[in-house]
Amino acid sequence: MLDQTDLRILDELSKNSRITMKELGEKVHLTGQAAAARVAKLEDNGVLEGYTIKVNQVKLGCYIHAFITIFTNSPYHQPYLTFIKAQENYVVNNYKISGDGCYLLECRFPSNTHLDEFLVALNEHANYKLSIVINK
Repeated sequence: MLDQTDLRILDELSKNSRITMKELGEKVHLTGQAAAARVAKLEDNGVLEGYTIKVNQVKLGCYIHAFITIFTNSPYHQPYLTFIKAQENYVVNNYKISGDGCYLLECRFPSNTHLDEFLVALNEHANYKLSIVINK
């Protein structure tokens, strides 16, 4: 069970995962050593699974942000999953979903040409519905 201090620690780490334990402790009214112990406990208990970075995709040259709802006919979806694994340069996230569709892809493409080539290849494995993100 998490208390308010744990929740504040998670909130601070979600804002800046590179914060020092001393700074984190100051923000949540603990010593740096106590904050480090709390973080270690959250990690050990599986509440805190890891640390990530946020990458500016536009600066990397990825200008088209798309969500693609996937409809597959295969009950095991293996050809689709093999295809998606090979497309890791474009696929940011691949969510298994229920409801309208089987999977939801979050993708980034450097150009319309790359998007078109991806969709042509995807069409061999599944039906899909494309949505382009206008603003983030």
